[in-house]
Amino acid sequence: MTIIPVLPPPRGPVTIPDTISTDARLRDAAQELEATFLAEMLKSAGFGTSRTAFGGGVGEDQFSSFLREAQSTEMAKAGGIGLAETLFHAMKIRNAA
Repeated sequence: MTIIPVLPPPRGPVTIPDTISTDARLRDAAQELEATFLAEMLKSAGFGTSRTAFGGGVGEDQFSSFLREAQSTEMAKAGGIGLAETLFHAMKIRNAA
């Protein structure tokens, strides 16, 4: 017969240490918003749509959104179109109020 050990009671809620400053969190959020915006703009521009000849077929259609998201994230990290900086300053002012 196997004896199951008694486990200690669960601890309270896990608190995440505030190692990242508020500004860094706001900047990350602004950058994510810009990346989402850029992904939608790339989608509207037709980026990632299948080619008519020698296209990737259904697989290409299924995974094109991942390509758009990855490229828009890299675009936002590289400075993007400046939307993240504007959003960051607006959120910083709103957060201070």
